[in-house]
Amino acid sequence: MQEKPQHSGEWSNLFPYLSQPETKADARIAGAIQEISLPADTIAFRQGDNCTNYLLVIEGSIKVLARGESGREIVLYRVQRGGSCILTTSCLLSHGHYPAEGITETPVRALAMPAATFHQGLAESGAFRQFVFNTYGQRLAEVIALVENISFGQLKQRLARFLINHCRDAGTLKTTHHNLATELGSAREVISRQLKEFERHGWITQHRGQITVQDRAQLEQLASSRPV
Repeated sequence: MQEKPQHSGEWSNLFPYLSQPETKADARIAGAIQEISLPADTIAFRQGDNCTNYLLVIEGSIKVLARGESGREIVLYRVQRGGSCILTTSCLLSHGHYPAEGITETPVRALAMPAATFHQGLAESGAFRQFVFNTYGQRLAEVIALVENISFGQLKQRLARFLINHCRDAGTLKTTHHNLATELGSAREVISRQLKEFERHGWITQHRGQITVQDRAQLEQLASSRPV
């Protein structure tokens, strides 16, 4: 991990509060932040780790996934440009440990604020408290939507929706059945059976490590249908 002590001009667009502090407390918060860089496929934090920094992503994507005792995984969300990690915020507020794992999907540039500065900022700056809880609330709403989707949505509808959203340009998605199972919180065998059904209907074709949408209209109709 590389650190850059200088503040970047990109802050003003992504995090205007941090780039233009109005009080001494806010200036201390901004002055304690370091810009860090992480290469792709790097563990940003491990399940069970202590949380030592409040992170805000400038560029790139961090995939946050939970792993059960059985070894099954599910992607909870991604932290991307302009975003923060709800688990990081939660761990800092509760002085707890990470319940999930964060992995960089691309090279990532982020702002890292030491935990001590984070807590001092919450105590001394109303503007910082508002900034933290606003971003926390936005991310929490996304996680709740994910839980509702998994709990009440049928897998075939969620799979159809995922294929539509990720096979946009050439209609092709390079992925594996295991990765799809992780994204959708299911088992690889179940995903494989469902994809075979889609293929039997002529909606998709499959090749090794690749899925191509052949009938987008049918997948869109399935994705928008009500669960039964």
